[in-house]
Order: sequence, then structure tokens, then C-alpha cells
Amino acid sequence: MSLDLPPVAPSVTAELVEGLTPRLRKRLDAGVTKLAGRPSVRDGDTVRIAVDDDTHLELHAPGGTVTSADAIRCGCLLAPDCLHRAAAASAAPIADPSSEAASGSEADPGSNPDLAPGSGSGSGSESAPDTVPAETAAPDQRAAAQATYDAAAAVLEAGTDGAGAVLQAELLRAAHTARICGLPRIAASAVSVVTQLRAARGADPAYRLTDLTAALLDVLGTAHRLPGSTGPELAALRGTARQPYTPDGSLRLYGLFAEPVLTATGYAGAVTWTADAEGRLHTVSDVAPGGSGRAVGAADRAVHIGDTALTHRELSRAGLAVSGATVSPTGRLGAGAGVRAVRASGAAWREDPLDRLWAPPAAEQVSRALTGGDGLLFLDVTLTGTVREAAGDCLLADCDGLTLRLTAAHDHPALPYRDNLRLLAAAPGTRLRVIARLDPSPLPRALLLAADHPSDAGVHLDLGLDRLQHADLPAPALPAAGSPPAADEAPLHLLRRRVHQAASAGRRVLAFPGDSAADSRRLGRSGLACAGDLLDELHSAAADRSRDVFGRLVPADINRFARAWLAAAHYTEEVDRALCAAAWGGDPALPPSP
Repeated sequence: MSLDLPPVAPSVTAELVEGLTPRLRKRLDAGVTKLAGRPSVRDGDTVRIAVDDDTHLELHAPGGTVTSADAIRCGCLLAPDCLHRAAAASAAPIADPSSEAASGSEADPGSNPDLAPGSGSGSGSESAPDTVPAETAAPDQRAAAQATYDAAAAVLEAGTDGAGAVLQAELLRAAHTARICGLPRIAASAVSVVTQLRAARGADPAYRLTDLTAALLDVLGTAHRLPGSTGPELAALRGTARQPYTPDGSLRLYGLFAEPVLTATGYAGAVTWTADAEGRLHTVSDVAPGGSGRAVGAADRAVHIGDTALTHRELSRAGLAVSGATVSPTGRLGAGAGVRAVRASGAAWREDPLDRLWAPPAAEQVSRALTGGDGLLFLDVTLTGTVREAAGDCLLADCDGLTLRLTAAHDHPALPYRDNLRLLAAAPGTRLRVIARLDPSPLPRALLLAADHPSDAGVHLDLGLDRLQHADLPAPALPAAGSPPAADEAPLHLLRRRVHQAASAGRRVLAFPGDSAADSRRLGRSGLACAGDLLDELHSAAADRSRDVFGRLVPADINRFARAWLAAAHYTEEVDRALCAAAWGGDPALPPSP
């Protein structure tokens, strides 16, 4: 998508698409494609698109986001019920659902006992009964969860090619309804599915099928579980719209590294990671609507905390003294009016207190990441060579006897991750201290974020922001190793492949005649009988088409297929987590049958 459009709230896109006639709905995808090739100009908060020589389309985004249908105006004769307005909304990035709060259309979860987790009924002055019934989801929440499940199941049934702007808008409408009913987690995961669909259909180089699969699994799984959940599980499935910030007094922070942010939703910027003397991690972020240019330039913008003039690049190597600090549950630092911050001295990675982050064994760090941590790994590695994968070359490294695969954290060509990885591969034998993000898989694998400078261990490089040069590389300490021997891994890929194929191509790709019995038997022989049963059910559900009394095919049971896919995807994810823990030397725990 070549247009530089402001993010549009999900409810706006849903409203405009719903207002189209059936004839115009059929033309919507073609309208989105046509609009992408038209010239546009930005003037302050307004983007103007030349639909043709005589017609212009305008998007008004005060504050950077389009939050009402009236903010998209077209000069054609069919306006306001024209195709152009809906096409523009469908082509634009999806705004953070929380941006709709400004319109005043949302219910306040705190003011409604049905929406506030943990709220009770009755007066606070009365004594509590001996037995308090466990809180359950409100009727409107159950209805919203079911509507989102149905919309996501329709997307899964159609696949990326079939899930055009109309199906996307239906899922966005369900997301908006879920949000105003107090279900921000379902709303966010539904928006994530649409974002990944658009990235796939637009051939975005950063698109990954695994991201779409994960988004579908989250929205279907959460919506499926919520109606029958109670207590803490219900609260977790509802989620929170905004993470609360709590006072944390004074903090002495040491810069670790900075990484660029570039999302398919149209947001970009940078996040700088810091640590305090106890090893607790804190982040300072600057993320706003924008593209690759903003992600590249964010490193040299001042951080938004207190009166400090430090840039993200500088903070990643310096220190910060903060008073009146506020911190979210995930460690993000608040930037309220009462927060004060001044520059302080930093510490190298091999100096105290940062050095202790590399002390825990890799298996312990991986276990923490798999159970809800931040996913960061602090590793000491020796580069050994490269191996070719479907997504490109992967850097090989020895990590305490494990053969570790280090991959680029982002594939956008404007970011230097892959170029830096390619240069590091030319220096086998180099010993490096690195920071990476766990990429769960049956083989030890992580996304490389930052590393020692190859020629100066006292300096580190942020591999998404800094560019290595050939002159920075030491002479190779040993010849590059060839590809590692094939691992003797369980054939879970037989089920995983079908899960990914369905997420990409829809139900029909698994409905073609074929014999899945051989794959099921192989899974059973490897001790994965449950995986074999799930594979059989997935194929059976995909091919389940009955006929009416006249011999005509009746519509497929997409709910049965969605249930079969959800069970297979959930099982695959859990087994992958267990195999990942085992690959790093941890304690695997295979999941029970779903």
C-alpha cells in the first residue's frame, strides 16, 4: 500500500463498509487496490487523495487518528454512500482501538459492575455471604465473544485470499463491540488478525504466516473460553484497556540497548531498555503513527521522560536518575508531569550491575520467557557460521554447547538487522555477548537485537539502529562451519504445516482429496497419537460437506472447522513450547490432550 494514510478507528471502517450496497461490497477489494495507486498529499491533519481528475477524497485526522465516519469525505456524486470512503478506510492502517475513547462511545468498565473484574453486587455496607458465587461474564460480553468468534471463524474459513475488506470489516465491527463491552483483549486480538490479513494481501515484506496463525489462535481461543470462565481466568481473558502506572519512587537506571519499532498497523518509533541495580528491566518508548522513516529516525529523538535531552541512542549507553517514577506492570516508565529525570553515568555490559543479567543459565532464562516473561535472553556466544532457511540465511553460534540459530528481528529493508547479521556471519570464531528475543521452536532459536562490538567488547551495537562496517570485523578466528546435522525431532511439523496452511489458504486447502492417514500413523509412532487424532479431525472437518434433498451442496460447517483448527493450533503451540524448553536444556512438559 503506497498511500500515506492516517490510522482509522475500527468502528469507522466497519460503519462505512456496512453502509455499502451489496453491489458495491463486491467491488470493494478492487476499489482498495485502485485507490492505492492514486496520488495523495498531506496538509496538517488532512490527507487528500485524487480519486480522478475531478474528484477528491479527504481524511481528517485531528490528533493523528480518524475517529468518526464524518471525517472521511468524498466529492463524488454518490457520496456519502460511495465506495471511495469505505475503500479509504479499508486501505488505511488500523488505529489502536483505545483511540476510540475520545468519541465517548465506550462504556466505562469501572462504572458498570458487569464489566469491572472482581466487582460484586449489593451494598458494601452489608456483610458478605459465607459463599460468594464466582463472577461470570455478563450476557453482553458472552454475546460479543460469540460474535467475534463467528467473524474470526469466517476469516479462517476464507483464508487470506478470500478474507477481503468485507470480512475484515465484520471482524473489526466485532472488535469494536467487544471493546465497548469491556473485552479489550478480544478486541485487540481481532484487530491484530485484520492487520496480519492486510499485510499478507499487500505483500508486506515484514509479514509472517506465524504471526497470522498466532493472532487467529488468540482471538478464537479467547472468545471460545470466555463464556465459561470465572474469577481470575475471566479477568485475564477480559484483559485491560490500559495498563495502570503505579508510583515507584526514585530509580537509578542503566541503559541496555534500543530497538526500532515498525508495525503493520502503521505505528513506528523506538523502545530503549534499561535495568536498575537489582536487574529489573524498564523501558522508555516513543511509538506513534508513522512508517519506516520514523522507525529509523527515532533513535536520535529525545526520550519522553522528565526534562532529559538524551536520545534513545544515547540512553541505551548512558544512565538515568528518575524521581517520582511511575511504572506499568510490564516495566514501561510513565512520563507524567510529576516525573523528573536527569542524565547519569551508564555501565558497560561486562560491568556491574548489568553483568549479572548474563549470569543465569540459558535454560533458566528460556523457562522464564516461556512462562510470561519479557522474552529477552542474555547470552554469551561464539559465532560458528550460517545455515540457509526458507526466510534467508541464519547465523549459527555456540552457546554453552548448544547450536543456537540467531535470526534478524525484523526484515524491513530500511532497518539494518539483516545486513548486520550478514556481516557478523563473516567473522566465525568471534566471541560475543548478545541480547536476543526468544523465538520458540523445536531448535534453539532467537531474534538477535544487540551485540558486543566485534572489535571492542566495551561497546555494544543496537543491531536494528546501528550499521556495522567491514572495518569493524576482526579476522576470522576459525573457518566457517557448515550446516549443522539434521536434528532428530518429533514430526510435529506434519500437524503444524496443516495449521499454517489453513490459516493462509482457508478450509478448502485441506478439503482436497488426499490421504492423511500416513501422517497420522507417523505421528502416532512418534508418541504423538493425540496430534494424529487432531490431524484426522482437521481434515475431516474441512471436507465435511453434505447435500440437501435436491443433491445441492449445503454451506460448510465453519464452526466445526474452526473448533478443529483451534484444537490443533493450541496443541501445536503447547508442544512447541515443551520442545523449545527441552532444546535449551530445560524440563519439557507435554500438554494434555485438548
